[in-house]
Amino acid sequence: MKNKRVTLSFEMKEHNIVLRDAIRKYGISKKALTSIKFEGGNILVNGEEKTVRHMLEIGDVVTITFPNEKKSEGLVAEKGEFPILFEDDHLLILSKKAGISTIPSREHPNGTIANYVAGYLKESGLTSTVHIVTRLDKDTSGIICIAKHRHAHHLLSEMQKSRTIFRTYEAIVHGHLEEDDLTIDAPIGRKDGSIIERIITPDGKNAKTTVQVIRRFSIQGENISHVRLKLHTGRTHQIRVHMMSIGHPLIGDDLYGGSHLLIKRQALHAKELGFIHPFTNEVIQIQAVFPQDMNEILNKTY
Repeated sequence: MKNKRVTLSFEMKEHNIVLRDAIRKYGISKKALTSIKFEGGNILVNGEEKTVRHMLEIGDVVTITFPNEKKSEGLVAEKGEFPILFEDDHLLILSKKAGISTIPSREHPNGTIANYVAGYLKESGLTSTVHIVTRLDKDTSGIICIAKHRHAHHLLSEMQKSRTIFRTYEAIVHGHLEEDDLTIDAPIGRKDGSIIERIITPDGKNAKTTVQVIRRFSIQGENISHVRLKLHTGRTHQIRVHMMSIGHPLIGDDLYGGSHLLIKRQALHAKELGFIHPFTNEVIQIQAVFPQDMNEILNKTY
């Protein structure tokens, strides 16, 4: 299949604006502009190549073609299935099953979402590497957002920093929370001597989670709560650590104090993703179907 180049076009609504300034208004960084100029991209105004000092007028159409991206070394493109929840020229939003890693590791270089997406992009003819925007732990199910090119990744990363990407999770946790709504604002850092486990520590990075109780119930005498969680930051294991810190670890999360009696993985699902599309200004609101293993726990109570 012929390779597809990533392009971005926009029509000027103002006059007497220098091309360089107009480009920056569309979020293209100085680094990206240098890459476009020197690594095989181009910038056209009304179909003609122009320098960044060119003065634009109302109605001028600017078309930017990005250079081909270098593929990630060691990332093997594989064929694999994943439900696609949203897709356009810039974004790919999909649903991940529990038990599949988001990215490869030294021990497990194959069979990850990144491998499958690399294969999908290759089949589509897109000359891009895999840009993961929202990552999930191996045993967490739900929504993953992937940028199809470097510029989209840059814009979405900036949105994450400004906290304009909204992620909502649902979890099943041990015990009955006393409050219906609460906020956990506690810094998270790596536990000494571990490359995996995280803890609440004053030396950690700022982390904030809001929690809302959906339902309290019991199974065989054990109190359990179904909760909705909203991330305001995106630290590794944030929900798992925060819920453990208030005495309500996730069912199935044995790393952070949960039991495997009802489920063999942490009962955590990335349910919703919302943001304003950085290219179209469309409101994107995506939901992922609740997984069967978590539904079976909830159905035991009826």
